[in-house]
Amino acid sequence: TDVIDEYVKRRNVLINELRKIPGVQVANPKGAFYCIVGLPVNDADDFAQWILEKFNHHGATVMIAPASGFYATKNEGKNQVRIAYVLNETDLKHSVEILKEALIKYNS
Repeated sequence: TDVIDEYVKRRNVLINELRKIPGVQVANPKGAFYCIVGLPVNDADDFAQWILEKFNHHGATVMIAPASGFYATKNEGKNQVRIAYVLNETDLKHSVEILKEALIKYNS
């Protein structure tokens, strides 16, 4: 019960923080420890590689998994990423802040 409660809190923190970013779409997952997030980008594969290799916010970046590989249909999830909420609440908030700043720079 304690583990479930902790992951529900983490999920809620992640979802609430992501919803503050303009253009981001995220549904509330019901049974997983990750969520699929629609980003305001054309190609999540390109964005995921860019954020990992070329972006940092105060010396930190985040790793995200493009969601297209989780779909059987070609080109499905092209602008989506998979984000796990296995970090503590403070680190989740910090990670979303990094993602927000990355999206601003990437789209400028």
